[in-house]
Amino acid sequence: MERRKQVLLRIDPAVHDALTHWALDELRSINGQIEMILRRAFVEAGRVPTTIRPLPQRGRPPGEQTQDLGDAW
Repeated sequence: MERRKQVLLRIDPAVHDALTHWALDELRSINGQIEMILRRAFVEAGRVPTTIRPLPQRGRPPGEQTQDLGDAW
């Protein structure tokens, strides 16, 4: 599997704060939120790279069994 690229991003502190709140609202990391915004922008602009891989699905991996907590709650 190819490693993900690391980039240095310099943005206005107010933009960073807004991005942080947006990411928290959608239960994502800041990096994940930036990637989602970029992917949406690619789609809107009609410039989706042909080699782009889909994002992994959120949540539990398929087939993973949840532990029965019984009366713990």
